Amino acid sequence: MSDLSAFSLAGKTIMVTGANTGIGQGIAVSIGRAGGQVIGVGRSSMAETAQLVGDGFVGVAADLGSAKAAQAMFETTWAEHGPIDGLVNNAGIIKRVDAVDFTEADWDSVMDINLKTMFFLSQSFGRKALERGHGSVVNIASMLSFQGGIRVASYTASKSGVLGITRLLANEWAAKGINVNAIAPGYIETNNTEALRADPDRSASILGRIPAGRWGEPSDIGDAAVFLLSRASKYMHGAVIPVDGGWLAR
Repeated sequence: MSDLSAFSLAGKTIMVTGANTGIGQGIAVSIGRAGGQVIGVGRSSMAETAQLVGDGFVGVAADLGSAKAAQAMFETTWAEHGPIDGLVNNAGIIKRVDAVDFTEADWDSVMDINLKTMFFLSQSFGRKALERGHGSVVNIASMLSFQGGIRVASYTASKSGVLGITRLLANEWAAKGINVNAIAPGYIETNNTEALRADPDRSASILGRIPAGRWGEPSDIGDAAVFLLSRASKYMHGAVIPVDGGWLAR
């Protein structure tokens, strides 16, 4: 075993979806700080993330709304920049609409990115990782993997599914050297929560329940991801780590 810290990602290449902003950007930066190489995947510019991560960042443009396109992107990226040691399925969208007004389009667009592409990217990675006998998948779940929420039917369904698929893949792959775990972020300062933070009453009610008394930062999630991608978590399989300021403990 090397003399590197068990938390080091030196020599590892990690793919992070949705790395252009928010939690994905925080994860990419944390991986870079831990010595890892980052392949950031997203549909918009990742110039800011590239600047923050520095050397070793590779940006890949992809339509993650299509599972087939995502899998094709993975194969091409592996051929050009692989092997890939870890996959962080972070890309996700949310639609806020009352359940009685929710449309099929609102449902499908969220489920396609948050759950369908997450699974099929994991499948593509798993096929390669199983041949090598090692690899790590980190899925980004949510507080709504445990709770119902309001006005976010497809998001709640998708994130409940993310937790279930995390456990299923862990059951299938743990004995074959592949770690599959999840992080459940609490309320983090990102684009997805901008509407909540802009509503004084809603923001105050959220902060009133968080024992830590603050919204989380993307780096809070990033550092947890480094742990799950590193040798330090080698005996963790099918786990979900809430990074929520104590929200679920309240």
